[in-house]
Amino acid sequence: MEGRDFDLIVIGSGPGGYVAAIRAAQLGLKAAVVERDKVGGVCLNIGCIPSKSLIHQAELVRGIPGLEELGVKVDRAGLDYAKAYAKSRKAADTLSRGVQFLLKKNNVELIAGEAALAGANEVTVGGRTLSAGAIVVATGSRPRDIPGFPFDGKVVLSSTDALMLQRLPRRMLVLGGGAIGVEFTHILNAFGVEVHLVEMMDRILPLEDAGSVAVLDKSLRRRGVTIVTATKAVGLETSGDGARVTLEDRAGARSTIEADQVLVVVGRAPNTGGLGLERLGIALERGFVPVFDGYRTKVPSVYAIGDVVGSTPLLAHVASKEGEIAAEHIAGRPGQARLDPLSIPNGVYCEPQVASFGYTEEKAKEAGRALEKAVFPYRGAGKSVAIGQTEGQVKLLFDPATREILGAHVVGAEATELIHELLLARSAELVPADVADMIHAHPTLSEALMEAARTAEGRVIHV
Repeated sequence: MEGRDFDLIVIGSGPGGYVAAIRAAQLGLKAAVVERDKVGGVCLNIGCIPSKSLIHQAELVRGIPGLEELGVKVDRAGLDYAKAYAKSRKAADTLSRGVQFLLKKNNVELIAGEAALAGANEVTVGGRTLSAGAIVVATGSRPRDIPGFPFDGKVVLSSTDALMLQRLPRRMLVLGGGAIGVEFTHILNAFGVEVHLVEMMDRILPLEDAGSVAVLDKSLRRRGVTIVTATKAVGLETSGDGARVTLEDRAGARSTIEADQVLVVVGRAPNTGGLGLERLGIALERGFVPVFDGYRTKVPSVYAIGDVVGSTPLLAHVASKEGEIAAEHIAGRPGQARLDPLSIPNGVYCEPQVASFGYTEEKAKEAGRALEKAVFPYRGAGKSVAIGQTEGQVKLLFDPATREILGAHVVGAEATELIHELLLARSAELVPADVADMIHAHPTLSEALMEAARTAEGRVIHV
């Protein structure tokens, strides 16, 4: 692309942006990434990585009773959450530096500043105008608030605010029972916070399998979490002592909850304002960028990936894969046109973990898909008993005629790791019998996957 500054400019260095730039560089393109904040985007800095660090430390704290059963005395009075926070920031900073190294290693130029589209092939950054053969918008998303509950960082918190807490409150009200709300509930409860979790839908994790959610719901309640569903927050009063929140259920009945802080985690909004997309004739849909095959917008030289695309889940691994697809299209090596929604894995990193892909029973029914299911309890896998984590189950959904795997839902220890065996089976067009016939090491939790497949074949052993 002679005469231009770059073959590709990517706006945003999150898991979609930096992957797109590196893949483009691998394919021989001269690439640059523009970043207004820290390299790595939300995921590395104020999302996936620090939250998973805190979850790991929460699980260490939850393991204390097990140590006490062995006669180890633990003085919990010395527990300092500020140190957990510091470890989470160290993990985020380490990986942010790691991404900078990867960009440099692949000869991707990193440009600091606020970017905007000046034309179909031009980007402005801090008074400079840079030209490129193609532009990828990968600006991510931000926490979404709700009317009457504006974020103030003190009483009403966003997920970003919650990750930056160095001292935990005694009582926290969590509004939103999706993945982020449930993960924070797990962390807060493990560190001794009194948690009330409120969800507007009929159950927490409303997009996940009902059976998996029932296992998690029971576990959280047993740990002392108060869960209220089919209810919304309609009023907020704040004072120096915290907040008083009015809740309203489906029947219109109202109640109040008092808390020191309120964490609002009801979804995320795309960062598309001020980019100049509309000036190029790219009309946004609810703030999201419409895309076609290869994640190209209606302007052929402009692409969009990750959280700014409303047609796919707002997940880091989705953004990364979309970045690869876009880069390959830009480089003239198109392969996969779009992600298959039924092959996108979901993971919720609470305890027990929840992981899934494909259809749920409800979605299959809505789509008119015939299916059968095979369910195997975790307690039937010897390792779950050996490690004292028998909560959970594996559910495998498949077509009764073709035996095609339509979906899988795992709740239990290491579910977010286990799910990929069944996803690989689907991707390779295997059927339950193939998984059932494969030897699994004993004792492992993965034996529960094998036994679920054996259940589908009518030859389960350990239940």
